[in-house]
Amino acid sequence: MTAPTIHTSTSGLLRDRRVLVTGVLTPKSIAYAIAAACHAAGAQTVLTSFGRAMSLTRRSAQRLSPQPRVLEMDVTNGEQVRAVAAEVRDSWNGLDAVVHAVGFAPDDCLGGGFLDAPWSSVATAFEVSSYSLRTLASEFVPLMPETGGSLVTLTFDATVAWPLYDWMGPAKAALEAIVRYLARDLGGRGVRVNALAAGPLETIAAKSIPGFEGLKDMWERQAPLGWDSADAGPVADACVFLLSELARGITGEVLHVDGGYHSQGAPLRTASGVGT
Repeated sequence: MTAPTIHTSTSGLLRDRRVLVTGVLTPKSIAYAIAAACHAAGAQTVLTSFGRAMSLTRRSAQRLSPQPRVLEMDVTNGEQVRAVAAEVRDSWNGLDAVVHAVGFAPDDCLGGGFLDAPWSSVATAFEVSSYSLRTLASEFVPLMPETGGSLVTLTFDATVAWPLYDWMGPAKAALEAIVRYLARDLGGRGVRVNALAAGPLETIAAKSIPGFEGLKDMWERQAPLGWDSADAGPVADACVFLLSELARGITGEVLHVDGGYHSQGAPLRTASGVGT
């Protein structure tokens, strides 16, 4: 993946905002592009990672300026989530936004074995990819100011079934439903909760999805605006928008950043560029 194309027009949109970003691994991560875009927009960030991935996240953090702290937080470990919340409260005296960019499914939940995956594996996929958004909301929303805050998560259009995506599809559908229910419950205190449905991007996580190359090729052929699977910049810029006051009237939304692919019912053109 190339360096994300971050637009300078976002400069100042998040000035002095305090943003926690989960899920940064390498500079190819969507979360890394989001963290870079938040920095360009004037935000302070802190990154989270856990276990063996911590070293990757720390190396990625060194590429950002100013370099953000990296805190250990497994989203399925309540003690670690509470510890990070306490650290954020002590160091920043609060928080303005959280980016939930984590997802995982065991191998037997992907690749065509939908009817065979055991509940233990499916439960893991749902806990990490879906329920964890509620976990983060419970611990970090109380740190947000009385004027409100924002939660943004990442999804992959869960309104349809995708080849080989299997149990990650229902997990993302659950995530999108959780966005709506959190929007309902948190709107009264001014906290907005939204999701970004990104097109396929060349990340480490994407490599674990069987058939990813086929999905990428479909997007390149069918997205009305075209789609560069090596550039997470459009998704990162959209995230900055949702975190900013420009999106102050938006909550419970799934915003597609996919070149318009989701809106098309049939291919617009053949590989040669001639309409069908």
